[in-house]
Amino acid sequence: MPHPYTEIHSIDELQAMLLTQERIERCVFQDMDFTSLIHEEHTCRYFDCIFMGCTFSKQMRILIDRSCFIFSSIDVPYNCFRNHLYTAETLYQGYITGVPDSYKHCYDNTVYQYYLQKGKTTTDIKETLARTLHDHSISNSLHDLLTEYDEKHIVGIMGGHGLLRTDKAYLKIVLISKQLTEHGYLMVSGGGPGAMEATHLGAWMAGRTDEELDEAIAMLSSAPSYKDRMWLDTAFKVMYRFPQEQYHSLGVPTWLYGHEPATPFATHIAKYFDNSTREDSILTIAKGGVIYSPGSAGTMQEIFQDAVQNHYLSFGYASPMIFMGKEYWTEEMPVYKLMEHLADKGKYKNLLLSITDSIEQIINTITEFKNSRS
Repeated sequence: MPHPYTEIHSIDELQAMLLTQERIERCVFQDMDFTSLIHEEHTCRYFDCIFMGCTFSKQMRILIDRSCFIFSSIDVPYNCFRNHLYTAETLYQGYITGVPDSYKHCYDNTVYQYYLQKGKTTTDIKETLARTLHDHSISNSLHDLLTEYDEKHIVGIMGGHGLLRTDKAYLKIVLISKQLTEHGYLMVSGGGPGAMEATHLGAWMAGRTDEELDEAIAMLSSAPSYKDRMWLDTAFKVMYRFPQEQYHSLGVPTWLYGHEPATPFATHIAKYFDNSTREDSILTIAKGGVIYSPGSAGTMQEIFQDAVQNHYLSFGYASPMIFMGKEYWTEEMPVYKLMEHLADKGKYKNLLLSITDSIEQIINTITEFKNSRS
């Protein structure tokens, strides 16, 4: 049985292989420019390799055996063969701080407008292929990131996109995320505004003092809603004021909801076209538990989707489902009572349900689960 394909992520990595190998076999190259290789490096042949969206010199093409697969670039305003996740810098390339109208010309909005022009559910085979290839490359890069973490150290926070930066629940999410990040967790959200932004702000401010966090919240409060003209601008100003190099977080937004800007506070951004792939990814990777802050239809959908995974022990064990906000989840949206009832009746099994208003209790539940046996 042939060995699995090996992913090569850079020309430097390839050059290191060329020093010791006479042939390159069963390797995968994405979005790489081979024209920088010098003459001496054009002596090795390639067999049963996969090249996706790569650029070659004429000399390089001669070395590629017919057993290889070559996928050419597709003429769309996004890269179908990305070999890394987005960041705030790449997603918002073209945005100018202090000029909020420059968002119209940044990469993220350019792709979104093209997406709308082609149709969210287009039947254009070239476009559907391009989107599928793009999302495949995002999933592949996401997998690479997650291999750096123990799966029980990955925690999701779900909640409404309309939560204001001035809301008490926003600050509570920030504090939960900040403390968990400082304890070595990778925080994950849908990568948008509201409760999602609070998740990544908390991770971004990890390691900072309470006074610095208060200053950041005050800066953001001048544009409390994502609909405010300066919402994105104030986020970038906080990032410049408090740069982050040590801690990370993962946002998983989608162009299906492209009218909601992705939060730049997420250090790694896995933005998808296909929302079903995106939603499944968030709940699948958050094996350390999911915290549900107040939300509406989207959050309700995620609760039941998560419950199904836990019921069937789809990944070998169930993870905590923590509901933040007793009054909200028992009175305004009484889904917690329903989940308890279904669990008591045996309709759902294996659910690790809890509900609280306490930041300390939420963090304890997450850490105790991490230290428990599956």
